[in-house]
Parts: sequence; structure tokens; C-alpha cells
Amino acid sequence: MAISSQEVLDSDVSHSDWKRFQIAYFSMEIAVAPDIPTYSGGLGVLAGDTLRSAADTALPLIAVTLVHRKGYFRQHLTADGVQTEEDQPWNPEAMLQPLAPVAAITIQGHPVMVRAWRKDIVGVDGHIVPVIFLDTDLDTNDAWDRELTDHLYGGDTFYRLCQETVLGMGGVAILTALGCQPIVYHMNEGHASLLTIGLLEEQVNGGNLLDATAADLDAVRSHCVFTTHTPVPAGHDRFSFDQARQVLGDERTQALEKFGCCHDGMLNMTYVALRFSRYINGVAMQHGRVSSEMFPEYNVHAITNGVHAATWIQPAMQILLDEKVPSWRRDNLYLRFAIGIAPNEIRSRHSEAKRQLISTVAERTGVSLHEDRFILAFARRAAAYKRADMLFSDPTRLARLAEECGGIQIVYAGKAHPHDDLGKDIIHHVIEASAQLNSDWLRIVYLENYEWELGAILTGGADLWLNTPRRPYEASGTSGMKAAMNGVPSLSTLDGWWIEGCIEGATGWAIAECDDETQEAESLYEKLENEILPLYYHYPDKWAEIMRMSMAINGSFFNTHRMLYQYVTNAYFPGDAPLRRKFQPELVLTR
Repeated sequence: MAISSQEVLDSDVSHSDWKRFQIAYFSMEIAVAPDIPTYSGGLGVLAGDTLRSAADTALPLIAVTLVHRKGYFRQHLTADGVQTEEDQPWNPEAMLQPLAPVAAITIQGHPVMVRAWRKDIVGVDGHIVPVIFLDTDLDTNDAWDRELTDHLYGGDTFYRLCQETVLGMGGVAILTALGCQPIVYHMNEGHASLLTIGLLEEQVNGGNLLDATAADLDAVRSHCVFTTHTPVPAGHDRFSFDQARQVLGDERTQALEKFGCCHDGMLNMTYVALRFSRYINGVAMQHGRVSSEMFPEYNVHAITNGVHAATWIQPAMQILLDEKVPSWRRDNLYLRFAIGIAPNEIRSRHSEAKRQLISTVAERTGVSLHEDRFILAFARRAAAYKRADMLFSDPTRLARLAEECGGIQIVYAGKAHPHDDLGKDIIHHVIEASAQLNSDWLRIVYLENYEWELGAILTGGADLWLNTPRRPYEASGTSGMKAAMNGVPSLSTLDGWWIEGCIEGATGWAIAECDDETQEAESLYEKLENEILPLYYHYPDKWAEIMRMSMAINGSFFNTHRMLYQYVTNAYFPGDAPLRRKFQPELVLTR
């Protein structure tokens, strides 16, 4: 008799053997489920997709994050584009399973108690990846400490350092209390890098950290892998020595300084991770090169990000793939076989997703879009370097182009960090420009509160995905990968993943590489006017062929199944062929 996913989950919870989890994946944010708001954007969604692929490929992986009881934030936009924020409280007690161990870590010279909750991600064959949510909201903690796991990226730098101490050192302590003994600790960004101090304290076994030797450092390093996600220096967490001493204490701070974890007179979390890791990687080919230039004393590799295909391909397209490429869920490489699907079938399934997007826009804004008109989407975190307003560089030309081609519909979405005034100004500018430009031929809407479910609707239903980051500040970018999975081509500057994914005129189009932003905007308009819009409106069969190529070429590579295989081979078990063979037969890419 077949066993349901829920029965498998319950059975595993009851008889869990924590020692079987040999990879511990630490991330400050993880998008586990749409109704668990413990993520802000791309980093957290990537983490969630990684875990979903780990479950599908039966990887012995366990994940650690914070519970973020009040979430990131819910975005509200006024009619003239002013963003305000409110908390997203949720109830872990109703959605997670409590775990028995409580661990004590020292913050600001006193013990802080950390408990854990569990949520399981179930793979296509029933394999389970547990996600451990750390929580300091206990009666035994004082009021300040109880709030340390409330807000994702909330508070000031002092709050952030305390949070990162809970994630890193609290995570190690909880895994130890559970009896989990990972071979590999994977730090997804520098937020988790203090796990290395937790491991070092275990290594010296109660001794003084200042007496730790190079051999002790190597012992910790042999277990640690670090993925950096930002090519922007300001994106790397840094804290003053005063803050470090106050939060971590003199001994830990001096040890971090001794082992080369400080830079420019600050405790730098990226340098903590770099110093204690045996394998370091960026998240795209270009990002690996940029990171190597930023940190020339370290060997930085590159493993390009991906997305979880079964999460982001829209339902109607999934049904088509199940009919035509039945092995795609287990092995994403089979998406290459989409090249054999008739273009008109892909176009038909995309039309269903487009209608859902149009319905969503109408429900949220009251604006009616037309199914037979071109929809361009731009949905990203609102940050200055992403340049969401580049499309409005020449508003007169944009309006003329819309009228001459037969109509353009533009759908925007994206949150600015609550403290990012430049990002908020960009949202305001986009909405202000939209109000001035809206006409019978040009419709522009900005959807508030961009999150998981809205992202899936946009990447599945748009006709073209636009991305305009300032080079080389896009580490990878994954929204365009989700669009590609659905047969939606991209128009983007050549940065991040698009350097690897763009086959001009086949999987999408590149905005010309220019040092001048005016010239880049000119290239954007030229591609729309002379290539993209004429192709869409006058050669629908050729457009559908591009959709098919986007799925087959980019969908089959830019997925987290392939990405995880590269981590296993290059990062997790690179020099241990027997150990690799032990796990590789369970990886879908080798079946």
C-alpha cells in the first residue's frame, strides 16, 4: 500500500536518527512555505529551493535558521508610491513541531537559552530534510533576549550581531544537543559564520580559545564550506570591536582577531567565514571572478545558483511536462527534452498562467489587462543598483513605442528594505512615472507586498522578464531562472546568471554592455522596438520557439538539482571518493 507524505513525515518524526544528517546547512533566512514568513527575498528563496532539491535527491542534509516570529515585513504602498511596513507575525506553535533540547549560549556575558522547532521538507520519494528553527522566546530569558529571534534583518547592528550569535553558536549547540554530528557545515552567507567559533570551542574542549593552534583551526576548517552571495562590499556584515567584545566577550573577540577575521579595524563576518572554510564559492561564474578580486588571498570557486523546478513551474505547464517528459521531477536534466514539445502546446499552457496573472492584477488593483497584449514584468528587491526605473529613461519614447507596436503592459513588484531610502525613492519614482504614462496603449501597475506566491504568478504569466542591474553588482539573480522554467525569456544586462544563460535571440536578449547608463537605456529601447515586440506581435510561432528554447536550455541547467550535485562533488565531499559514491547513487542526476 502506498504511504502518504504525511504518514512518512509522522513516522520520521517519531523515529528520527539525528546522526544520519551529515550536512548542516545554516542560513539566516529560508523560504520553507508561503505561510511561514521567514525570508525576505532571493537569499531565502534560494535556501528553500536548495532544501527542496536536497529532499528530492535524498541528500542527508539538515538546515538551521531562526524562527523570526514577527517575520520580515508586509509592504503597503500609498497611491503616490510611499512604502510603509508592518510586522508579519505568525504562530510557530501551530505550524512547527517542538524539539526537547534547550541549549545555553553566552551573549553579553550571560547565558541565553535557545530552544528549537522543526519543520520537515518532504521530497518526491518521501525523503525528509528537517529545518531547525532557533527561538529565544523563553520565560527564562530576559525581555531583550526573548526578542532576538523576532525580526528578520530588524534592529541595529548590535541586534544583528546578537542574532548572528544565536544562529551560529546556538545552531551548533542545538545540533550537539540533538546528537547530530555533521561532516559538513555549509554557511549560506556570512550571517552564519559564528558557527565556526562554536566548532572551535568544541575543538579545544573547554580550553582557552587564545590557546587554539593552527591544527585546531585546520580541524574546524576541514568541516566548513562558505557561499558568498554579494559582490557589494557594503553587503558584508561588519561590527566594531566594542560591539564584538560586548556581545561575544573578550576571549572570543581576541581569538577572532588572532585568526585573521578582522578587516579595516572591524570584525568582518565574511572574513570569519573565509578564514575558517576549506571551500569557498560565489554563486555564478562572473560572481566567482569578482569575489576572487575582492578577496585575492583566498581561492574562490563558482557554483551557479538554480531554482527548484517543481516549485516554480506553473501548474498547467507541469501537467504538460508530466505528459511529455515524465522524468523531469526526479531529474531536472530531462527538461532539455522540452525541445521536443510542440511550440503551440507551450504557448497554450502559458496562456493559462497569463490569465492568472491578469486576474491577480485585477483583484489587487482594479486594473484590467488584455490577454492578447504584451506583458513585461519587473519584480525584484527595490535597491538602487537594480535600477527598476531604467525603463522610464525616455518616457515619451516608451509611450510612442507602446502605441505603435499594439500595446505594452508593465507589471512591477518589489520591496525596499525599511532602512533603504534610495530603494524607497525608486519605488516612488516608478509609481509616479506610471501615473503620468498610463494610457489606452500603455498600462503600468505596481503590485504591493511581493512574496513567494505573487512571484510564482509573475514568473509564470509574464511574456518577458526584465532585469537591469548595474554591473557587476548582480551576484546571480534567480527570478529570471524561474521565468525561464516557464518558457518566459529575459531581457537583461549581462551580469550574474544571465552571462551564462543568454543565447541572443534564442533564450532571450542582452542589453548592450555600456559604461554609460544612457547608452544602456538606448539599447533596452532598441531591443524592444526592433526585435522583441515585432517578434511577439507578428511572428507568434517564432516567439513560441524561443519560449521552448528557454525551458529546454536554461531550465535544464539553472536548477537546484544540478547545483546540489556540484556542491556534493566539489564542496561537500571533494576528496573522498567512497563517501561521494555513497551519496551519489541517491542523487537524481546520476540515475
